[in-house]
Amino acid sequence: VQLQASGGGLVQPGGSLRLSCAASGRRFSINSMGWYRQAPGNKRELVATITRDGSTHYADSMLGRFTISRDDAKNTLYLQMNSLKPEDTAVYYCNLDGYYYTDDGAPVVFKSWGQGTLVTVSS
Repeated sequence: VQLQASGGGLVQPGGSLRLSCAASGRRFSINSMGWYRQAPGNKRELVATITRDGSTHYADSMLGRFTISRDDAKNTLYLQMNSLKPEDTAVYYCNLDGYYYTDDGAPVVFKSWGQGTLVTVSS
């Protein structure tokens, strides 16, 4: 299963962006999906996750500003980012924890990462 992230770009402080992450490949089921980010010189950190049943979790600094959502019909994950701050500047990665069944009926658990999309918040 491949993930393609898009929607990054340059935005002024206080602005908004919506990131998308499209999944493609074989048919699969979702355990959870999420967004992570990595700023220069920093470790990759959690932004938000959404589980199979739609439960969401946010890192404290994003709570109230970011919204994670998912369109299962389009196999696409979204991250709506509002009230952006310069410290939100980072490469944003999408992640999928899922599973599928082989032709023999054996379950296969997998984790996929998108290639990252750069978000720059600057005036």
